[in-house]
Amino acid sequence: MSDFLTFGELGLRHIAGIGAMDHILFLLALAAIYTFSDWRSIIWVVTAFTIGHSITLAAAVFGYLPLSQPIVEFLIPLTIVATCIENIIVKDRSRAPLNGAYRPVFAILFGLVHGAGFGGYLKSLFVDSVAVPLLGFNVGIEVGQIAVLLSIFALLKVADMLLRPLAGRTAAAGAVRYRVVGISAAVMLVATSWAFERAPW
Repeated sequence: MSDFLTFGELGLRHIAGIGAMDHILFLLALAAIYTFSDWRSIIWVVTAFTIGHSITLAAAVFGYLPLSQPIVEFLIPLTIVATCIENIIVKDRSRAPLNGAYRPVFAILFGLVHGAGFGGYLKSLFVDSVAVPLLGFNVGIEVGQIAVLLSIFALLKVADMLLRPLAGRTAAAGAVRYRVVGISAAVMLVATSWAFERAPW
C-alpha cells in the first residue's frame, strides 16, 4: 500500500509540476473548444486520451515498448500542434466531419505518444515490483489531470466573460470562438518552438 501511495503522489506531482508543461498544454489545447455544457464530449475525449497513455505507460514499464526517448519527446509537441490546428480549422463543430467523433480517436493516438514519455521517466524508478507502483502512478496522473482540467475550465470561463464584449450580437458563441483561436494559436507557437528544440536530427 505504501508503494501505491508513494507512486500515486509521484504521479500527481509529475502531472502538476513544471516538467509536465507539455502534457498540461496538450490538455489545454484539447479542452479549448469545449464549454461546461459539452461535458459529455470532453469526458469521451479525455477518457480516450487516458486509455492511450495508460497503454503505452504500461507497455514501456513492462519492457514491451522499446523507447527512443528523443523521438518521443519530439512527437509530444507535434501532437499539441496538430490539436491546435484542428481547433482553428473547424469553425462550426455542428458541421465537423463525422460529427466530431474523430476527436476521441485522435486523443487515444496522441495519448499513446504521451504515455511513452511518462514510461521513459517511470521505468527508471522501478527496482523490483512493478504492478502496484504502476497502478499508483497512473492513479496519481489521473487525479492530477482532473485537477488540471478543472482549473483549465475555470480559466476558459473567465476568458469567455472577458471576450464577450468583443463578440457583438452573437456574444456567447463569438466569445468561445475568439477564445479557441487565441488559445490554440498561443499554445501552437509554444509547441512548435519545443518541436524545433527537440528535433532529433
